[in-house]
Amino acid sequence: MAELATIARPYAEALFKAAGAQAADALAWLDELAAVAAHEQLLAFAADPKVRAEQVFDVIMGVMKTPLPEIGRNFLRTVIDNERVAALPEIARQFRERVNAQRGVADAVVESAFPIDDAQLAELQGVLEKRFGRRLRLTVQLRPELIGGVRVVVGDEVLDTSVKARLEQMRVALTA
Repeated sequence: MAELATIARPYAEALFKAAGAQAADALAWLDELAAVAAHEQLLAFAADPKVRAEQVFDVIMGVMKTPLPEIGRNFLRTVIDNERVAALPEIARQFRERVNAQRGVADAVVESAFPIDDAQLAELQGVLEKRFGRRLRLTVQLRPELIGGVRVVVGDEVLDTSVKARLEQMRVALTA
């Protein structure tokens, strides 16, 4: 995983610099490229030594729902020519981090044992934004194994207030 992040970094940085003020627009088509590149069949096709780069480009362009702007087509050609199609999801992730940093926003995953309604989510968002010191874009994932409470992941920071985590803390304390 660290190797893939290292490979993806210069591509994400270069695209971010090249996109400039249109970085937010580039995010939409880059996410779609990443979703296409995540398919095992496409990765196998792109890795086949008998397949030319132009064929890989044509297949990806044929699958894309959104037409790529010139910068997107050039970026895709560069990624394909350097045999980095498998790195596209990581490139998109790192690019999103740069766009979010530029906007002063961070993506946060809220894992909950139970569904969270809009009012609860808005209240939770206010508390979390104070706790993490920045605006957050929340995504909720249901994880029944948490039993209760929430687990929040913002980048490499984790806030775990779940019942499961508290039970684990008690177990450790009792067996120590």
